[in-house]
Amino acid sequence: MSGILNSSIGRKFAMALSAFFLMIFLLQHFAINLLSVFSADTFNEVSHFMGTFWVIQYLMQPVLIFGVIFHFVMGFVLEIKNNKARNISYAKNNGAANSTWMSRNMIWSGAAILAFMGLHFYDFWFPEINTKYIVGDMSGQLANGEFRYFEELQHKFVDLWRVVLYVIAFVFLALHLLHGFSSAFQSVGANNKYTKGLKGFGKAYAIIIPLGFIFIALFHHLNH
Repeated sequence: MSGILNSSIGRKFAMALSAFFLMIFLLQHFAINLLSVFSADTFNEVSHFMGTFWVIQYLMQPVLIFGVIFHFVMGFVLEIKNNKARNISYAKNNGAANSTWMSRNMIWSGAAILAFMGLHFYDFWFPEINTKYIVGDMSGQLANGEFRYFEELQHKFVDLWRVVLYVIAFVFLALHLLHGFSSAFQSVGANNKYTKGLKGFGKAYAIIIPLGFIFIALFHHLNH
C-alpha cells in the first residue's frame, strides 16, 4: 500500500477510490435525511436502525471515518506535491485560462467542507456518541416514548445562522463535486465511450445532492 501511495498515479488512484466511497455514502446519507421531509416516523425508524445495527456501528462507521480522514489528508498531500509543478505550468501556459476555477481551488473548497464537517460532527455525531456510549442510552427514545431523531434534527435548524452555514457548505460541496467527480473517473482510467455520459451524471449528482441537502435544511427551518 505504501508503495502505491509513493507514486503520483498511485496517490491519485487512491484519492479517486476514496472519493467514490464518500460519494456513495453521501447519497445514502441524503436518502435517509430526505425521509424526514415526508415522514417523521419512517425517518425515526431508519435512523434508529442505522444507529444501533452492529454492522453499521462497529464495522462501517470506522471505515467511513477512515475514508473521510484519508480523503482529506491525501487531498492536502497531492496539493503540496503538485503545487510547485502547477505554478511552473501555469506560468508557461497561462493555466488560469486553460483550467476551471473549480480545478484550481479544490484545496479551498475541500478545506471549507472539512470545516463544515467539524460543525456537523459537533451538531450530530458527538451528541449521538455521548448519548449511546457515555450516557448509555441505546433506546433512542424521548421521555414520551417516541424516537428522538426527528426532533433533534429539526431542533438543529431552528437558528438561521446555522442554516446559512449549512447552505454555504453545500454550495462549496457542489463546486468540489463538479470537478471531483470527473477527476475521479479520469484517475481510474474511465476515459471511453461512456465518458460523456459519466460527466453528465457527475454534473447532475454534484448539483442535485447538495441542493437536496439545502432543501432539507430550509424545510426544517421553516417548519419547526
